[in-house]
Amino acid sequence: MLDLAPVRQEYMRDGLDEADALADPLAQFARWFEDAQKAELTMANAMSLATVSADGKPSSRVVLLKGLDDGGFVFYTNYASRKGHDIEGNAHASLLFAWLQLERQVRIDGTLTKVSAAESDAYFATRPLGSRHAAIASPQSEVITSRALLEQRFNEAVRSTGSAPQRPAHWGGYRLMPVEMEFWQGRENRLHDRLAYRKLAQGWEIERLAP
Repeated sequence: MLDLAPVRQEYMRDGLDEADALADPLAQFARWFEDAQKAELTMANAMSLATVSADGKPSSRVVLLKGLDDGGFVFYTNYASRKGHDIEGNAHASLLFAWLQLERQVRIDGTLTKVSAAESDAYFATRPLGSRHAAIASPQSEVITSRALLEQRFNEAVRSTGSAPQRPAHWGGYRLMPVEMEFWQGRENRLHDRLAYRKLAQGWEIERLAP
C-alpha cells in the first residue's frame, strides 16, 4: 500500500565522541535536553514509554517527562490504566526520546516505582484546572459507550469538586531509575554514533556500539 523505499535523509548535523560525553548519563541527558529546548523543538519532553504486561505482551505510548532528578525520570498517569496494570505486573520499562530535527535519540531502560504521594499531590496542584477534573473523570484505558458519557463524567467532576479538586488515589507519578542509557547521533553514510552507559556498582561505564 505504501512504497517508502525512496524516503531517505542523510544525517550531517553533529557527532558524539567519548571524549565529549559526560561521565554521568543523567547529566549528558540534561545537556541534550537543553539543546532540544534551545532549538525550540515542539514538546521536547515527549517520550515513548514501552511496558510489558505480566503475560509478556508489549505496548507503547507517548507520555510527557515532568521531572528529572538523581533518582531518574518522572511522569504522571492514571495508575488504573493499561500502562499502570503493566507496571504493577512488570516494573521493567523503556523510554525513548526522538529529537528528529537534531538527528538524535536517547533510549533509557530501567525499573519503575511510584513517586511519593506528596510529590504526586504537589504536581497535581500545578496542572490546569480542566486537566485535574479530567484525571478524576476519565477511567483511562477502559471501554466507554460514548463521548457524551465522558463529558458527562467530566461535568460531574466539575460540579462535585469545584475549583480545588484533590488528587484522586488512582492518579500519580512514576519514576524510572535507569540501568542503561543509549545516546544516538545520526551520522553520514549511516555510520551513526551510539554511546551506551551501563550502571555498575560504582558509577557508569561507557561503551561505543556499532550502528
